[in-house]
Amino acid sequence: MYIQNGVLAIFSKIKEKFWFIKSMRVHALLALFIIGVIPLLFFSWEILNTYDKTALEQKKSEMQSQGSSLANLLTSSGYLTDSTLAEVNTEILRIASLYEGRIMVIDSKLNILKDTYGIEDGNIIISEDVIKCLKSSNSIYRSNGDYYIEMIVPITYSSAKENTTSKESVGVVLMNFSTKNVQSIHTVLYRKTTVLFVTTITLILVYAFFYSGVFTKPFLNLKKAIGHLTEGYMDDEVKVDGFYEVQQISQSLNQMLQRIKNLENSRQEFVSNVSHELKTPLTSVKVLADSLLMQEGASPELYKEFLVDIAEEIERENKIINDLLALVKLDKAASDMNINAIKINDLLEVVLKRLRPIAKNSNIELIYESYRPVIAEVDEVKLSLAFSNLIENAVKYNVEDGWVRVSLNADHKYFYVKVSDSGIGIPEEAQDSIFDRFYRVDKARSRGTGGTGLGLAITKNAVHMHKGAIKVYSKENEGTTFTVRIPINYIA
Repeated sequence: MYIQNGVLAIFSKIKEKFWFIKSMRVHALLALFIIGVIPLLFFSWEILNTYDKTALEQKKSEMQSQGSSLANLLTSSGYLTDSTLAEVNTEILRIASLYEGRIMVIDSKLNILKDTYGIEDGNIIISEDVIKCLKSSNSIYRSNGDYYIEMIVPITYSSAKENTTSKESVGVVLMNFSTKNVQSIHTVLYRKTTVLFVTTITLILVYAFFYSGVFTKPFLNLKKAIGHLTEGYMDDEVKVDGFYEVQQISQSLNQMLQRIKNLENSRQEFVSNVSHELKTPLTSVKVLADSLLMQEGASPELYKEFLVDIAEEIERENKIINDLLALVKLDKAASDMNINAIKINDLLEVVLKRLRPIAKNSNIELIYESYRPVIAEVDEVKLSLAFSNLIENAVKYNVEDGWVRVSLNADHKYFYVKVSDSGIGIPEEAQDSIFDRFYRVDKARSRGTGGTGLGLAITKNAVHMHKGAIKVYSKENEGTTFTVRIPINYIA
């Protein structure tokens, strides 16, 4: 039930977060819509705008050309002195009709010699632009609204004075031409662009709808797989085909599920082992006590022998309980840390001093190397417990007449403690699990040495509470090296 409840809680939380699948589809639709629509809008506007500019510039250039040609014709034909010339009037009317506009020929005295509309013939025009054109001899262009453009072209006469040639304005040609054809083409282009735009948007929406379905389908399958696990089918793997990222999520979920199973197996094994370990000393104590009670008039030596055995069993029980309490304490929040600046060299010397008798019993040589004084901000009790576990394990799981080497070094940011031994080593397949709670590589040997499978879990917790790291390198029958790295300045 423990594993099922744990996994159900984890996957329920994951499942709750899958509410965004629908939103993902909406986001995919919006993304594809925006990616398709914005460029299309931009290019449509650019095409229409470019056409308008190009068409008007072309119209302006044509007007300038026609106006200049007409001005030259008026000058060469003497039209300004005789406005009744039929050929010139015919040409003026032809040009005005060609461009659906109006042309007025005006002399230097602002008299209107010719008006193709026949309205202002013989009248005088009062226009600032006309006067400016007569004075500057430069053409003037004006855009009058959306349907007409105006061009004023000077009529110049070249005269030679004192070996120099100068141009003198003797009149102007005022042209008002229609831009209706430009506007008509603009309207046609606008309609065609609108049809293209609507068609493209429709295609994009259809494509986006189906693509978003393809995009979100793996997540829906993943949701179903998680729902399947939530129903209690814990032995099934999460297998979802689709995008690479979805496959990675599927693999991560399987790894997490496998780790939960391993932890549950370890927990069950630990409960079994601890139950046995706690029961065995009590059983031994009871047997010893009952034996004493059954022997009337037992000698003091026998009492002493039995009491020594009882004390050893009680000590064994006490060790198991202490390890459990230590692990519980290390599970608390980091706010329980009692941080002080201490000398790590002294801390290690105290730990080694306490463990030398154990090493001496097995004829294990303890070697301590300190490269420099190290003062760091740590919780002395927790860190002492971590180093004690590492060094004690190195002693317990060593060979006879072996050695254990403890070294201390530091840089500007971290200090490093390395514990190496000449022991039995750790199998490669077990190295990923040795820090798991309740895990023991050799269960029979661990029980014989009094191990509970909590030592390295306690060490890892203590190191992580200091924001440090611990690594292991080991080969079977060649020894083991643990390296601990901890910041010199405590990181809250």
